[in-house]
Amino acid sequence: MNCPLCESVENTLFFQDQRDYYRCSNCQLVFVPPNQRLSLIEQKTFYDKHENSPDDIYYRRFLNRIFLPLSESIEPHSHGLDFGCGPGPTLSVMFTEIGHSMAIYDPLYAPDTECFQQRYDFISTSEVMEHCHQPGEELNRLWFCLKSNGTLGIMTKRVIDKNAFANWHYKSDPTHICFFSEETFQWLAQLWQATLIIADKDVVLLKKTA
Repeated sequence: MNCPLCESVENTLFFQDQRDYYRCSNCQLVFVPPNQRLSLIEQKTFYDKHENSPDDIYYRRFLNRIFLPLSESIEPHSHGLDFGCGPGPTLSVMFTEIGHSMAIYDPLYAPDTECFQQRYDFISTSEVMEHCHQPGEELNRLWFCLKSNGTLGIMTKRVIDKNAFANWHYKSDPTHICFFSEETFQWLAQLWQATLIIADKDVVLLKKTA
């Protein structure tokens, strides 16, 4: 079984409940094995229950955790992509409101892959990476789409240790199958020769330096 981020086969069982969780010895990603993941149709059933929209002030407040540090790291009138925008795109609206131009992508709700033919000053992914079956492929595709000096912002809750994981509500969502830690993002930054900024307890920024 390969790690879905780095493809390493050096994985060990990290935790068990209704599902098994393996941890990669190379990049430290914790992940659910493929045979215990929901199908795309089953995932969509869960996502369709979300009622997020730009009109929801509480949802905007939640997104501020990535919106504020990412907006502070980019130049005025930048061009961005919101990857995994969901059924009610909101981050893209928030960035547009302060003068940036935005593209959106979601494999279920905005599946036009033409967006990957462009280059961006910044890319946002909010509560997306924990759902990805192949996060390595998705992240490398996003990194390729980023201009030099561009910034990739990722919001996803992070693994701390096994004790915290045991009682962690985040793993109970059946659509959550990949769990990053600070060590995972350090590995990713080293792979890409990127500058890593830990912006919040569940937000990181990766700056492309070349």
